[in-house]
Amino acid sequence: MTDGFGTITWWGFSPALDLQEKDLVVSLNEMEINEKENDELKILLVGSGDLRHVLTSIARSYRYQRRKLHFYILENALELYARDMLFLALSLETPKRMGLQEKTELFLELFGNLLVRKQSCEYVEKMANEFIKMVTDEDYLAKKLPMLDLSQLKFKERDFLEGIFKFWRNPSLEIFDAEKHWDMRQRQYLGPRYDCRLNAYDWDYHMKLVNKEAEIIHKHEYKSWRNSGIAFEPREATYDIPNKTLASGVIVNQGGEKVLRRGYWGDILVSPYLAFGIQSEEKSFFKKSNNMYTKLSLHVAEYNILSLFHEIAHKEKYSPAKTEEKSKTETESPGGATVTEITEEEEISEQTASQENEEPPSNPLEQPYECLPLEDVRITFLPLSSLPDLPKKTKYKNCFHTVYFANSLVHLLTPDVATIFRDSANVILETARYMLELKDDQEVEFANKIVGLAKAAGCQDPGKFDAKSSNFIAFKYQRPSS
Repeated sequence: MTDGFGTITWWGFSPALDLQEKDLVVSLNEMEINEKENDELKILLVGSGDLRHVLTSIARSYRYQRRKLHFYILENALELYARDMLFLALSLETPKRMGLQEKTELFLELFGNLLVRKQSCEYVEKMANEFIKMVTDEDYLAKKLPMLDLSQLKFKERDFLEGIFKFWRNPSLEIFDAEKHWDMRQRQYLGPRYDCRLNAYDWDYHMKLVNKEAEIIHKHEYKSWRNSGIAFEPREATYDIPNKTLASGVIVNQGGEKVLRRGYWGDILVSPYLAFGIQSEEKSFFKKSNNMYTKLSLHVAEYNILSLFHEIAHKEKYSPAKTEEKSKTETESPGGATVTEITEEEEISEQTASQENEEPPSNPLEQPYECLPLEDVRITFLPLSSLPDLPKKTKYKNCFHTVYFANSLVHLLTPDVATIFRDSANVILETARYMLELKDDQEVEFANKIVGLAKAAGCQDPGKFDAKSSNFIAFKYQRPSS
């Protein structure tokens, strides 16, 4: 495998979107959503690779007219569904089990790091047992994650999901030698440049990534990730345990015989920073001093994730200043903890102090898993690569109000598939802006190609757009008159 993108999309190659954002193309009021019948806003995501759009849309849903949201997720690898379950469950952890800051750090670590802390690995192993029960027992799933629907998956897919979770809970460190696989991928990709790989990373950063308006990713962050596979280090700790959620299988030719080989087959070129780390509603992160950003992509991602978790839990916009003032009032202290940590770290400290007085010591994560209530949200996993089959099913005819295609699967957009779109639906196609192996003219060619696909499927002309600076191209679908 010589390309840098790999065969599985562990993280998306564009920033997270709020799929109810009014500025996309079509106002939601134009979509004929029948409020009297409690009609759902149905959103189909094809190949997005992670939950960034789903979590962002859920977290900000309180900002809009209240309506039910139903997300349909379609991927080409079951390992992605397993990761989606992990990050959904983690996002909905209650304060009783996990503080906001701890949850944020754990999310970033498992999301983008090849190596994690021991306690992070233990969390995955514990939750793997929960997921096995959810996959094999529909009643248990309805109790623990009632918003998640696995009923559309085939039996063999659910069996395979169970096998993935059994792999996650295996405590042996030898079943996935992450560092060895990372180094092997680097050697294959760089070839004769491997011995001067730090210079190659520097070239890719300055000549490719920076030109994409992603300068908030510091060169040391990017080069460190390229070299080690570790993107986020929100606290000083030892990151030395393989992140088994980033292991997947691929068919390789070995001695003329095709065999399934488990390893790291994801991105080693673009980085996990794009999903949450280069854009934010909080513009203070993008201030410069001496023409250099004063913050890192890590800080942006940490703030964004913490904000999402706060909004999911409290249905209000996260305000660091307000949080700090509230914390000071509650503790009657004039003093100076960081705004993102003051409430949660004190809560954790109090929990720790109380635990020390108990016999035996009690770990909050030993308590049964419970999720935060997520009203009016449903998430359905569709069978792998089932998009061409959806138009054949009556229940999906004229179904989806918003459809998102990642750049890796946009070729699946055809006139037949378009029959599952609602009239005046939003159709959002990811561009190849951050696919760093492509040259500028190839990016433009790709953008023109997906515009052609969209128009052939019945979407209106999007008008003028800059193919080199657009993360996505949004279209309004207009059903052909019969």
